[in-house]
Amino acid sequence: MRMNVFSDYCLRTLTYLGAHPDARMTRAQIAQAYGISDNHLMKVINWLAREGFIVTVRGKGGGIQLARAPAAINLGQVIRRSEEGSVLVECFDREQSTCRIEAACRLKTVLAEALEAMYAVLDRYTLEDLLQAPEQIVRLLALTSTDA
Repeated sequence: MRMNVFSDYCLRTLTYLGAHPDARMTRAQIAQAYGISDNHLMKVINWLAREGFIVTVRGKGGGIQLARAPAAINLGQVIRRSEEGSVLVECFDREQSTCRIEAACRLKTVLAEALEAMYAVLDRYTLEDLLQAPEQIVRLLALTSTDA
């Protein structure tokens, strides 16, 4: 199973912001730190703000920060919402499925069970669990405390 890039960028953004709890960060800082596309990140940030995970402030002194404490951001919830509409395999999408053996195949049931097991594990963790070493995260992203 593989998360889509959008979900990956959501988690990276939340982790970055969580590692800088007392600062507003910019989209450019996050994109540069991870070496990811600024355009993709813009979509991610807009979505995270709409979903209430982050707040954005425009203008001078503006930026992005977490909307709630890291302990209140559940990983299972983030991934479920960010993956909404994505299908693991074609037969999960009844309207688009062209699978010829779907009526007799048990793979869909097995994969659905596996997906729920993955979400059950993610539901046990919050962003706070990912931030056990925020200084190391900052250091690994080649940032200094003066950048925050």
